[in-house]
Amino acid sequence: MIFWELFKTFFIIGLVSFGGGYAMIPVIELEVTEHDWMTLQEFTDIIAIAGMSPGPIATNSAIFVGYQTAGLLGAVVSALGMILPSLCIILLISMFFNKANKHRTVQSAFYGLRPIIVGLIVYAAIKFALSNQLIGAISSHTFSLLCIFALSLLALVKFRVHPAFVIMSAGVIGVILY
Repeated sequence: MIFWELFKTFFIIGLVSFGGGYAMIPVIELEVTEHDWMTLQEFTDIIAIAGMSPGPIATNSAIFVGYQTAGLLGAVVSALGMILPSLCIILLISMFFNKANKHRTVQSAFYGLRPIIVGLIVYAAIKFALSNQLIGAISSHTFSLLCIFALSLLALVKFRVHPAFVIMSAGVIGVILY
């Protein structure tokens, strides 16, 4: 039954994925394409919409995938599957947080998870860029996109410009250039 598959898939993703929504995108993509719920291009479009929508991108993605696959009930089931593991884990952790947080093994585990989370986020960004043909053969179009990226990164990191302003500026530059 499709509702059970949606719930089970997103429950497992929510249970075993670390690093936030962007780190979950490659895992969600793998499951969505393996289940043939949508094509890679459809999933990429959903990620773009989920990223622009308010709320966590992983939950938004689950909702959009569920809706695309099985309508409104599919969206609800997918959302529940995605958020229930986090809710249960947070409730359990909150009961033992002060004791566990100071434990050396816990601190070491979290320290060890940091590089893979960064790697998953970078992988998702590269996969997204490749599937939308934002990167590929070097052309003036690719060069201009890389310049927008570099300037946006510089504005965010070096000059601490508000992300909303950077997004709006990049959009205006895109309208002017393309």
